[in-house]
Amino acid sequence: MKRKIVILGATGTVGSKIAENLLNDGHQVTLIARHPEKLEKYRSLGAEIIAGDITDVETLTSAFASADSAFILLPDNVKAENTRAYQREVTSRLIEAIEKSGIKHIVNMSSVGSHMHEGNGMMGGTGEQEVRLNQLKDVNVLHIRSAYFMENFLRIIQFVKNKGINGTAADGDHAIPMVATKDVAKVAAEHLSNLDFKGKSVHAVMGPKDYTYREFTNIIGKAIGNPELPYVQIPVEQAKQVFLGNGFSKDFVDNLLGMAVAIKSGFMNYQNRDDFTTTSTTAEDFVSEFYLPLYNKQ
Repeated sequence: MKRKIVILGATGTVGSKIAENLLNDGHQVTLIARHPEKLEKYRSLGAEIIAGDITDVETLTSAFASADSAFILLPDNVKAENTRAYQREVTSRLIEAIEKSGIKHIVNMSSVGSHMHEGNGMMGGTGEQEVRLNQLKDVNVLHIRSAYFMENFLRIIQFVKNKGINGTAADGDHAIPMVATKDVAKVAAEHLSNLDFKGKSVHAVMGPKDYTYREFTNIIGKAIGNPELPYVQIPVEQAKQVFLGNGFSKDFVDNLLGMAVAIKSGFMNYQNRDDFTTTSTTAEDFVSEFYLPLYNKQ
């Protein structure tokens, strides 16, 4: 059965893939973004594209009102002077639009580790959003608790090329679940189209296995012809200065790095791994399909 589905964040790594999956399956898809010009490629596939901010209650309400389901998320705001206040505002606006529209099925992009409301940096906000969405009456809400995106390694390709090392502020030897966003998108798209969830529930999407940053770096190194590529844990203060130099607010950086530093505490390993939560794309698959082509292109 073909559905009417609204996607927020379709310019992002997950939302774009959800949109493609649903459009290719023939669903009636509406995409909302602040920069709709970035979504023109989906128009030829049949998407309706609406210009709107995630805090624009009127636009969201109108789109949700005629939809069978919607994909929502809590986008980053690197300029936010108070990250948690920004996250709460977005959640409030989303809830207002959901209640006014009468939509009955919501798939919410969350994260592994969102069971904690503090001590996990940025994920404190996604955890709070889960709790608040769970208070909605007569709305079915499914929280996609995604593992660490393998795509995060794409952001530091130039670092690998320029410095000859791979590094983040996270501990290199603590294994966490890592997942390719195409697998997250597949799971989310299936729930949005099948409407196979009732009440309030969680679907963790954890990738094929847990990897350490050092293990993932070894896989990258072999693929790029540098099997000795080292992983280096970057000092927090050094990483902070890099982000601040890129124009990020101090509070956003504190939340971002707070999440990285806290990984060693084990908060990312809370969810149980089973057939339901495990997905197929391995680190080797991801590096071959996505990392290596981009590395060679840059």
